[in-house]
Amino acid sequence: MTGAENGVRMTSPEASSTSSLATTSVHVSALDGLVNVNSLFTIAVFVGLSLATPGQHSLEQRSSCDASADVAKKLLVFEVVSFSFFLFSSLVAQGLKLALNLLNSKDVNEIFRAHINIKVLRWGMMASAVGSVMGCLFLMLSMVNVIQIRLGLLSCGSKSAAQAVATLVTLVSSALLIYISTAIYAFWH
Repeated sequence: MTGAENGVRMTSPEASSTSSLATTSVHVSALDGLVNVNSLFTIAVFVGLSLATPGQHSLEQRSSCDASADVAKKLLVFEVVSFSFFLFSSLVAQGLKLALNLLNSKDVNEIFRAHINIKVLRWGMMASAVGSVMGCLFLMLSMVNVIQIRLGLLSCGSKSAAQAVATLVTLVSSALLIYISTAIYAFWH
């Protein structure tokens, strides 16, 4: 793949800057979107942390359905791990954006044109995407524990908790499969 074909690494002055402009701005936009989504998920993490109070009674009206301190501990652990993955993903994306912006600022005449190794950019974007996926998985696990704390333990047969967990797992898993598929497709094409 030559510099003109990969769209970001343009080495000859005669090469069209239109491809470079479009590709670099698309990468920056994608990284911006990833950071913004991670920020929203991070807010969800802190909402989940606020719900991890010991001794709460569920809405199930049976004391056998009340979550133990162990469920609250799992919630806390999953929230911290989720936050760590979102932070990792955001920092990698911000680092790539910083590299693109700093490389762009070297030449005033070519403000949107970056000379960056496309393989490094792709692997960095993939690492950021993997961090987001892992953060989503752990956020989903923590939300299962929030549901158990609020609606009752799944093990006691709480129908509302089981319905909420089934909906959560179905929708999040479907969205993650679509996200992973498109990320892999974009990575290889």
